[in-house]
Amino acid sequence: MDTTADDDGRAGSPDPGGPAGSLAAERRVAVGAAREAGALLRSRFHDDYGVRAKDDRGDVVTELDLMAESLVVGRLRESFPGDRILSEEAGPVPAAPGGERTGRTWLVDPLDGSNNVVIGLPAYAVGIALCVGEAPVLGVVHDPVTDRTWTASAGLGAYGPRGRLTGPAGLPSAAGPLLAWTQGHAVARRDPVARALKDALEARSRRVLQLWAPLLAWAMLARGDIDGFVGYRAEAIDLPAGALLAAEAGLAIRALDGGAFHGGVGGPDTDRSFVAGRPEVLPDLLELVAEGRPTTAPTP
Repeated sequence: MDTTADDDGRAGSPDPGGPAGSLAAERRVAVGAAREAGALLRSRFHDDYGVRAKDDRGDVVTELDLMAESLVVGRLRESFPGDRILSEEAGPVPAAPGGERTGRTWLVDPLDGSNNVVIGLPAYAVGIALCVGEAPVLGVVHDPVTDRTWTASAGLGAYGPRGRLTGPAGLPSAAGPLLAWTQGHAVARRDPVARALKDALEARSRRVLQLWAPLLAWAMLARGDIDGFVGYRAEAIDLPAGALLAAEAGLAIRALDGGAFHGGVGGPDTDRSFVAGRPEVLPDLLELVAEGRPTTAPTP
């Protein structure tokens, strides 16, 4: 394994280590772009910057989102002109004129946790994924606050500053599992499914973390800091990078009913509800979730 990590858990170069070979150039560019954007976000965290409402559900977009997005999209476009880019704020960015049509799409979440940043909470991340069709083949998650980066390549494992990631070790506490929760921005505050699921999780888990930055939760799961992650109609832009990180760390991801999880960038957000955890613990997590799945249909 080619690793350049320092002992303090921070990467000593733009590449935090991991398998060489397949997609090595893409991985190197994505990691470098994520770390560069992270440095920008970290340096401006305490500054004054513009903030505007993104919709009527309380989500926001800041000047920091846009600056980080411009930086990452620019680096990807420069290195891979034939690839399509789909970014959180800019939307679809077509391949450069004259570029080869590769069938590949980069997904960019330049600031996952904008609402946290606006209230001064240092919990946010930069996420980049490369998909071939609907399937993610490369994922990068960077935490600017701790200057740590985690990467995953399909079939080649997930890696962080201290080496390969293997997910949680041992059984959850007797007090219940430590879980994270996320829901999509389009989910209404009184959505009956979301409310029932959260009530069930709160009743039988030790803690339920709602970080407002799903990429951080995926990294925590892949590192083994939490026992499971439950999502309801999750956002598409950050899901592939996080899910690939978890899957390559040995975690299992299922739909809420226990069936195969097929969530991706396309399709309705109802396809992006999931339960993730270690395979031997997943049946218990699915049982917990089943207790909170009402028959009432979700509110549009």
